Amino acid sequence: MEAGDRSSSARDRETSTPERPARASHGTLRALLLALLAVGLAGTGAELLLLEHTEEFWQLVPVVLLPLGLVVTVVFGLLPRRATLRVFQLVMTLVAVAGGLGLYQHYAGNVAFELEMAPSLGGWELFRMSMMGATPALAPGSMAQLGLLGLACAFHHPVTRER
Repeated sequence: MEAGDRSSSARDRETSTPERPARASHGTLRALLLALLAVGLAGTGAELLLLEHTEEFWQLVPVVLLPLGLVVTVVFGLLPRRATLRVFQLVMTLVAVAGGLGLYQHYAGNVAFELEMAPSLGGWELFRMSMMGATPALAPGSMAQLGLLGLACAFHHPVTRER
């Protein structure tokens, strides 16, 4: 049998070194990252429900997207196909964007509150007080991070090479 006739998995096993692991370890890493993502989505979603983050439209966006992201993550983990990858990528993009919008919403709400309490505030002091305000200004960053983690899991996924 010619060297060019060997399967890619046989080539991967033969050329595997501590510096260049076999492709099977990529699948293991991807599975672990998907599990980490699922735990993060479930935990963050549960926390928002416990905090009753449901008073207005913008508060409902993560309450809806996080469980949707969890379902899509589980489906993609169990059925890694090109179609489920695309849905997964779409939902993870929405989760990341919603996290970014949440950062803005939290910070802007804190700025408005601080200016209502002390209209003369400005500059660094307004920024500092707004970042330390009643609404946790950086909390939605965890949602953005989860979306980016999902997109990293999908990066160069093997199903994109299937026909």
